[in-house]
Amino acid sequence: MKKAYIALSNGKVFEGYRFGAEKDAVGEIVFTTGMCGYIETMTDPSYYGQIVLQTFPQIGNYGFISEDAESPKCYMKGYIVREWSEYPSNFRSEGDIDSYLKKEGVPGVYGVDTRELTRIIREYGVMNAMITDDLSKVDYEKLNEYRVKDAVKGVSSGKTSVLTPEADILYSVALIDYGAKSNIARELLKRGCKVHIVPSTTTAEEIMELNPDGIMLSNGPGDPAENIECIEVLKKLIGKKPMFGICLGHQLLALAHGGRTEKLKYGHRGANQPVKDLQSGRVFITSQNHGYVVVNDSIADKGGIVRLINANDGTCEGIDYPELKAFSAQFHPEACAGPQDTSFMFDRFVNLMRSEKDAIK
Repeated sequence: MKKAYIALSNGKVFEGYRFGAEKDAVGEIVFTTGMCGYIETMTDPSYYGQIVLQTFPQIGNYGFISEDAESPKCYMKGYIVREWSEYPSNFRSEGDIDSYLKKEGVPGVYGVDTRELTRIIREYGVMNAMITDDLSKVDYEKLNEYRVKDAVKGVSSGKTSVLTPEADILYSVALIDYGAKSNIARELLKRGCKVHIVPSTTTAEEIMELNPDGIMLSNGPGDPAENIECIEVLKKLIGKKPMFGICLGHQLLALAHGGRTEKLKYGHRGANQPVKDLQSGRVFITSQNHGYVVVNDSIADKGGIVRLINANDGTCEGIDYPELKAFSAQFHPEACAGPQDTSFMFDRFVNLMRSEKDAIK
């Protein structure tokens, strides 16, 4: 049991014990409220550059299962839990989370008062933190200066790959990878879509050369406004094919339409976020992981209609672009190990592609 410290940029320090890789790390500290789905959290590219705090007190009960991973590696800078399970119990388990973090070179801290740490982040907002076993290494000036930069470039695949459904191919989809979770492609495959996963640096012309029936914009990490080149590509693609954006893809689509984004105080991360459909009045429980949102009134005169809002704080959760055959969601309708209330949005995307193909006929 080797001691470790979590030094927050506001000067507060928490003491715990090391697990995972024995190394120092600096990152933006955020919390997520999911009671399960820690494998998906640990492998979600959207956590690039961040130290992730799990509010649920015991993590690792069912071990690590590579088949459930959302990407081939862990992009977190660090991982904080109250307690981790040394002896996971699950017939699919391939090992414990300590071994996984060691393999990925990610430091972890356990034995921390995660409840108090979460309360501080909620009160002060997202801040930077350092994981270390020597507090003399903490340089608070540099700690405050840390920023998550070039996040999409850090997680997007550098090459195009193609996935084919087991059943008949009904549609072809270009999935722009800004840090795509694997389950987005799985949901498309289940619906008979051949999926071309293309890097975030792919040009509009290269995407159109694939002759897709629809274009999917994936989730991803970082400040959406930083991705100027990606936004310019979307400006060229808007209206040419049915389009569906998720999380970062939702934000980039809004920015390409002239909307604005802003950073939330502490973000929405977890599997219990209520979202209200302003059209039907229905409320869905969703899985979310984002620190930025589209400003509601920035898109109204740009052809976008805010259709979905967060029932807790009223922030934008989904936009329709009826004249352009496009729509988007801030949450994750593809959520695995989370609520699946909104998986129908993939059906909506498929219906858009079907209508477009029928119109051409």
